[in-house]
Amino acid sequence: MSSNIIQEETNQFRFKNLKGGKIPPQALDLEEAIIGAIMIDKKGLDEVIDILFPEIFYKKEHQEIFFAIQKLYHNSKPIDIYTVLNELRKIGKLESIGGELYLIELTQKVISSAHIEYHSRIVVQKFILRRLISISSHIIQKCYEESTDVFDLLDHAESKLFEVHQKYLIEKKYETTQCLIQKAIEKIKKTEREGLSGIPSGFHKLDYITSGWQNSDLIILASRPGMGKTTFMLSMVKNIVVDQKVPIIIFSLEMSSVQLITRLISSETGISSEKIKRANLSQSDWKHLFHKTKNLKNVPLFIDDTPSLSIFSLRAKCRRLISQHGIKLIFIDYMQLMGVHDHGSKLQNREQEISVISRSLKSIAKELDIPIIALSQLSRAVETRGGNKRPVLSDLRESGAIEQDADIVLFIYRPEYYGFKIWDSDEENDSCIGQAEIIISKHRNGGLDKFRLKFISDQAQFVNLEEQKHISLVWEEDYKKNVLDQEDFLMSSPYDDFEDHTLSESNSNNEIDFNDENSLKKEI
Repeated sequence: MSSNIIQEETNQFRFKNLKGGKIPPQALDLEEAIIGAIMIDKKGLDEVIDILFPEIFYKKEHQEIFFAIQKLYHNSKPIDIYTVLNELRKIGKLESIGGELYLIELTQKVISSAHIEYHSRIVVQKFILRRLISISSHIIQKCYEESTDVFDLLDHAESKLFEVHQKYLIEKKYETTQCLIQKAIEKIKKTEREGLSGIPSGFHKLDYITSGWQNSDLIILASRPGMGKTTFMLSMVKNIVVDQKVPIIIFSLEMSSVQLITRLISSETGISSEKIKRANLSQSDWKHLFHKTKNLKNVPLFIDDTPSLSIFSLRAKCRRLISQHGIKLIFIDYMQLMGVHDHGSKLQNREQEISVISRSLKSIAKELDIPIIALSQLSRAVETRGGNKRPVLSDLRESGAIEQDADIVLFIYRPEYYGFKIWDSDEENDSCIGQAEIIISKHRNGGLDKFRLKFISDQAQFVNLEEQKHISLVWEEDYKKNVLDQEDFLMSSPYDDFEDHTLSESNSNNEIDFNDENSLKKEI
């Protein structure tokens, strides 16, 4: 927002408050001390140049003087009473601020620039109070208008508050080399104890390359539609939430929360997603479904399926979830469906909007010190290209800013999708059917590599290749350990009289009557 707009809003609420007998928050004596100190000691300006702006000052004359000082500073000109006076004369503001006499009076009120940063922060706080009063007054006025859309007003209010925080609440953070080295050593010791420095994805090769998902990183997972972005995300979610109990939030802009959890149930139970979708389940499937979903009921997983989620809403929700539930990892499916909804600026095209979203996601990851994994679409250039159609960084859709802002960029490539039968990069001509290649095309803090995973489409999951021999028996083994009597199970084939075992055990314990359809549905 420009200084002129802020000044106009400030004048409006000044007038309203004066009519009611209230004076807006201000600190005129400190404003005078700050400007006077800057003109007698330029070192004082070096301490506060990143926290002061012309509009922060309450008095119009002080705004004009600081504008002149700021202009001199940016042009690398000397700053003292004479240069400031000359600059004000050049821009035609000398008389309006009270002439030479007022500048001389300001320099006579201080003897040094000591405590100038402390004084400046008080002035900034007074300005923020005035801005909050102004924003609140505008919101109150809009609330009384019949034509006001409540959701637009909420978004507008949030964007205004976000703007104040981003521009004016800047804290200078400096750390000594000694302190940073100590932090680095502690992190190395932790990695030695735990094996990984970040959150494990559950995919061995990926964790070896990245050492887990690192705090403050923005990870982009991209592919063409149908390659399995959401499936890969849910496979990681299952590995992290179910196996490691790490709290996760998924912002699903494409699929509903029920659709996502249904796919997660398919992955956890090993029952085909098509069978679940059509409810074409046998009695043993129902029994197994009921048993395995118990593992999912208490996992720390949260799903938000708000459509067209704005970057401002995302930041607010993430802060709240971290505070209330200790969220450690954020997934976004997918970033091209997000919106900016910034009422303070107008973006010319979609590319600029995606650039803002990309930069904001990186900013949120760094501010909250948490990894963010955002799914992204690829452009159609992949399809029109000849050869093996492996994606590259330039295929990231709608903005090169995604490539620039991301710490890690992963691509999912399944040759089977394009009709290939064998791997083009394998001398032994191994089959690529039911397999995927994960390509690490950018890694800011590590090396580039690629590796293969098993893709099980009907169960909506990716698994490590070494696990593929056992994947079809995972749920039978679990069922064997937890539900059926182990001795009886070993005396007969797992598939002989399977249904009889299930029914007899259920009826003997009076838990579920599988012959009674209503009883079964009620239990599920």
